[in-house]
Amino acid sequence: MAAHVHGGRLVAEALAAEGVDALFTLTGGHISPIYDGCKDVGIRVIDVRHEQAAAHAADAYGRLTFRPGVAAVTAGPGVTDAITGVTNAYYANAPMVLLGGRNPLGLEGLGALQDAPQIELLRPVTKRVDTALETRRLREVLGYAFREARTPRMGPTYVDLPMDVLMTPVDSDQVAPSAGHRFTHGPGADPDAVARAAALLAGAEHPVVLSGSGTYWAQAWEELDQLATLAQLPVYVNGMSRGILPSAHPHLFGLTRKHALRQADVVLALGVDFDFRLGYGRPPAYHDDVQVIHVDPQADKVGHNRPVEVGAVSDVRAFLRALLEHEGSLGRAEETPWLAELRGEEARRIDARDAAATSDASPVNPLRFAREVARWVDPDAIVIGDGGDIVAHTAGQVRVDRPGHWMDPGPFGCLGVGAPFAMAAKHVHPDKQVLVVYGDGSFGFNGMEFESAVRQDLPFVGVVGNDGAWGEMKAFHERVYGADGMVAQDLSQATGYEHMVVALGGYGERVERPEDIGPALDRAAESGVPALVNVLLDRDFRRSSAAAYGA
Repeated sequence: MAAHVHGGRLVAEALAAEGVDALFTLTGGHISPIYDGCKDVGIRVIDVRHEQAAAHAADAYGRLTFRPGVAAVTAGPGVTDAITGVTNAYYANAPMVLLGGRNPLGLEGLGALQDAPQIELLRPVTKRVDTALETRRLREVLGYAFREARTPRMGPTYVDLPMDVLMTPVDSDQVAPSAGHRFTHGPGADPDAVARAAALLAGAEHPVVLSGSGTYWAQAWEELDQLATLAQLPVYVNGMSRGILPSAHPHLFGLTRKHALRQADVVLALGVDFDFRLGYGRPPAYHDDVQVIHVDPQADKVGHNRPVEVGAVSDVRAFLRALLEHEGSLGRAEETPWLAELRGEEARRIDARDAAATSDASPVNPLRFAREVARWVDPDAIVIGDGGDIVAHTAGQVRVDRPGHWMDPGPFGCLGVGAPFAMAAKHVHPDKQVLVVYGDGSFGFNGMEFESAVRQDLPFVGVVGNDGAWGEMKAFHERVYGADGMVAQDLSQATGYEHMVVALGGYGERVERPEDIGPALDRAAESGVPALVNVLLDRDFRRSSAAAYGA
């Protein structure tokens, strides 16, 4: 005899079938049946203090596991609160599924509590939106949401779940199946495109490889390593591609990208966007006649913002594997003069950076802050950047030796990811050190999530570079309007962020001298609870940076 199960149980079973072992959420009556289902099937429910944090945590889960992270939020303000986190995942191509509660279908249009046009709100920032109209079709609808979230380029999807659909019991043998509705192989590499790319790289005097998030999502780190070594190619990474080659890899460069691109005659662009991070693909960031090989699984991303010589719609790993078959033409036995030039320039810039990071001043010079944090962090740690200037300083010095072990918001530039990303990372990798590098501004977005982490035993260490300002914006505002025109740019270094974390059940310290940063981080890690070290920085230091709008 068939068992009777309610819709929430069917949702939980569908999540479990997709390999999901954690649901990020903030409680709400519209979605209570899902919690009951998760309890029955053994999915961990991690609840937070703001729906934005739930979405951010699901984003991080997707980045770390290559499976969609899932957040469930209640109707109306629950869904609208989550939209920022969903949008951040959309621009980062992170796979996730947002489940949103909705009023019973029988109340549609009557003005029920927390009613909102949720489908219309989510459509522009997701790959697919659906409403589950019948309990028996829940698995099917969720199957389509997961399929689309995992299809390259990956990204978020949304499912509206009316309360009556979740609560209605049905016979389990009448439930529509969800299996078999998805692709099994990504787009392959065209042989002619591969051959043309191989010829261009073989004939190039100043080749450059740009590896973006698409290389990470394709899990193509071994193939990239082999190609760089075989063809003596310099590699520059951005986005989730950080860590795709270990920090000491002889062909990985970090400080000379602008220098290299201005001289490059051939650029192999793997899963990158020619956006503000890459000079929009246009002069003066690039030589006028540079030939670009652009590889991406999504056709409308290929050649966006600039013309390309080879535009290959392909899974990045499939393309690199095919390219490696041209070993005879690509192989170089010795380091090229171009690679030696870049290596020398890189060493010069590293020396200059390190020399600037030796200040013993108090409050702390931000470059010295970055150096001390980089010295302290474990080689196997997952490091999360949540801020502006202070993250830019620190990202350049922290070693990242494994794929997925550096996470930041991505191109949407959304502050507040720190604690939610850290909770997801600690759930996925409970034995790894997890460090969040905060600006004092970014800490305020989701600082209350330290309570969520304490309550659910998800310890991590946060370190705040506290310059008492919205540092990046203050520098921009000052350049444009002058030092006497400071409006809405300052915070207070007297604010006791570390005391807040202690009050929430964690550990906290305040640091004013550079030599005290490492020992304070040691004590924070040894505390065994979510911890924050608040480091006072030199308020007068200014970083030379691009305009605030990313040009």
